[in-house]
Amino acid sequence: MQHYDAIILGAGAAGLMAAATAGQRGRRVLVVDHADAPGKKILISGGGRCNFTNIGTAPDRFLSANPHFAKSALGRYTAADFLALVEAHGIAWHEKTLGQLFCDGSARQIVEMLLDECDKATRSGGQVDIALGAPLDSVTHDGTAFRITRRGNQATAPRLIVATGGPSIPKMGATGYAYDLARQFGLKVVEPRPALVPLTLGGEETLFRSLSGVASEVVARAGKTRFREAALFTHRGLSGPAILQVSSYWRHGEPIGIDFTPDAVPDWLIAAKRAQPRLSPRRALGQHLPDRLAETLAERLALPAELGATTDKLLAAAQGRLADWTFHPNGSEGYAKAEVTVGGVSTAGLSSRTMEAKTVPGLHFVGEAVDVTGWLGGYNFQWAWASGRAAGEAV
Repeated sequence: MQHYDAIILGAGAAGLMAAATAGQRGRRVLVVDHADAPGKKILISGGGRCNFTNIGTAPDRFLSANPHFAKSALGRYTAADFLALVEAHGIAWHEKTLGQLFCDGSARQIVEMLLDECDKATRSGGQVDIALGAPLDSVTHDGTAFRITRRGNQATAPRLIVATGGPSIPKMGATGYAYDLARQFGLKVVEPRPALVPLTLGGEETLFRSLSGVASEVVARAGKTRFREAALFTHRGLSGPAILQVSSYWRHGEPIGIDFTPDAVPDWLIAAKRAQPRLSPRRALGQHLPDRLAETLAERLALPAELGATTDKLLAAAQGRLADWTFHPNGSEGYAKAEVTVGGVSTAGLSSRTMEAKTVPGLHFVGEAVDVTGWLGGYNFQWAWASGRAAGEAV
């Protein structure tokens, strides 16, 4: 039997941050993970360069049943704080679009940085042990301490931090284990569903699959939520950053809207008719869109062969449809392709300051396991850092 101050389940972003924070506070910490290496999701993120945070991080860029819950942790550990850590380790970085920060080199640098931070625990009289490659057999609580069993070995601690993530990307070993633990200890779980995930098309809309590989900058809409980024047609439906963003807000059975001409001036088709009456609708659309997409949309609009032969009323209707083209996804590509999970352990049962369960002292949930989900572009990593830090400071 081994005794620790805290046991952390999960050697991912949130778990390693919690471990480093607690260890540097002089705590003896055990991190366990069924994976054979730490930080596996970190390593594949951002095309292998890890979009490790977003300088535009703000609470309104996160989804949760309680939109205020994330404010405390995010306010106490900011994107600037994590960037300072990255720079302190000499990791070169660059900003892409929309505040997204990436390593110049490899995502492995972020994992190595976190492990180095865990190693620093010894300087503070702390200790971080990492045990990998075996699943948990059981997790129990006797009223004062948590006990885990794996491969017949047992460890106990008065604090347990659950950082096992959600079920997105199961090929990486992801599961809903955090939800099972939450229910075991009487906590509620907000129904999880895939997020930041491609959407699929069926019925008559399958014809758009012929555009597979075509991308265009659009404004995508789900309900009242809009994102301007690229949309990509795939052999199954729709993807690209704009679609991944709205997928987090989309519910099965609801439509999504796409503005294919976000930069077009009002009445642009009517103006084109005045200037070039013999211009075909396809060529007119081609001034704003990739050729294959312009051809497909022009065919669907079924306008006369020349703009001059079309009434202004019809052109106005075509402009309106192009500015809010409605698709009816029949589903998504599921957890296999989802970058994260919407839903999770209900924040109603957790302290926003310490991530501790209100009814089970010493039990904390952090990262993707919690019902806090960020936008695409480094926000979910920042939540992992901030929530992990909050729990690590509390144990």
